[in-house]
Amino acid sequence: MDYVKLGQTGLDISPVCLGCMTFGDPDAGAHPWTKPEAESRPIFRHAVEQGINFFDTANSYSAGTSEEMVGRFLKEFTNRDEVVLATKVFFPPGALGGERRPNGQGLSRKAIFQAIDASLRRLGVDYVDLYQIHRWDAATPIEETMEALHDIVRAGKVRYLGASSMYAWQFAKAQNVAERHGWTRFVTMQNYLNLLYREEEREMIPLCRDQGVGLLPWSPLARGKLTRDWDEQTQRAETDQYAKSLYARTDDADRRVAEAVAKVASARGIPRAQVALAWVMQTKGVSAPIVGASKTGHIDDAIAALSVRLTPDEIAAMEAPYVPHEVTGFA
Repeated sequence: MDYVKLGQTGLDISPVCLGCMTFGDPDAGAHPWTKPEAESRPIFRHAVEQGINFFDTANSYSAGTSEEMVGRFLKEFTNRDEVVLATKVFFPPGALGGERRPNGQGLSRKAIFQAIDASLRRLGVDYVDLYQIHRWDAATPIEETMEALHDIVRAGKVRYLGASSMYAWQFAKAQNVAERHGWTRFVTMQNYLNLLYREEEREMIPLCRDQGVGLLPWSPLARGKLTRDWDEQTQRAETDQYAKSLYARTDDADRRVAEAVAKVASARGIPRAQVALAWVMQTKGVSAPIVGASKTGHIDDAIAALSVRLTPDEIAAMEAPYVPHEVTGFA
């Protein structure tokens, strides 16, 4: 594994980040497709054995059981000093968009202080390397959020800060507030990017590239839609209500993009996942896509994609069917 720097930081990461939303108690939260611990362990171990040292989870995944599993796996399979552990704050420690409880979610000072301590307990660590705000909190002044985040960095609980899906003006505002006050700035943006959703190319990606912020795209395979025949169903496809909301309005155009991916993959004799991931990896500014895995083969495809260099003609063929999408992924 050839490691890269995370954005403009000095942090060494694998160019593939293992997304750990797949790991969690299927009876907890709102993700019945997640893998219980016995099934998750060999997948995580395989990722470590292949050189992946970057792991991303969130306090909200499977009611916190994802963090608990990841913490145990880190102790079992890794050297903590060599791995980069990322988690997130905003949603309550349950289902995404779960029931709101007073001070149990959002980005207030109180919520952030409570959330980081709870995540550290579940993960069984003294600090996290990358702490990301999962969404923008319109109900809390950004000055309050950025100062609280800076304070947990100063307290040694967090090494670096990152953000996730939001409007580019919001991200620019947060960075400006931090810079004006001498607080810690965000070094990464985990945004929604794949061949079926490219709206981030308009504002967010140019902003991050200009500012040296590392991109960590989530859902680079569009919840698996780019890896299989369009009408093929999986347990996750049938039960992931959030995914259905992401792709419901552009089905016809998205189908044509997926068919173009299949054509390129067939011509090369490689899985579609490698082609779709290679497109994301070749996007300038991307440090590492967040890749979920429910099988060890998914990890192998992600690593193999690092060696796939798409030609300009192949890229053009896959991008041609795209139509503008309604901006989404922020909820």
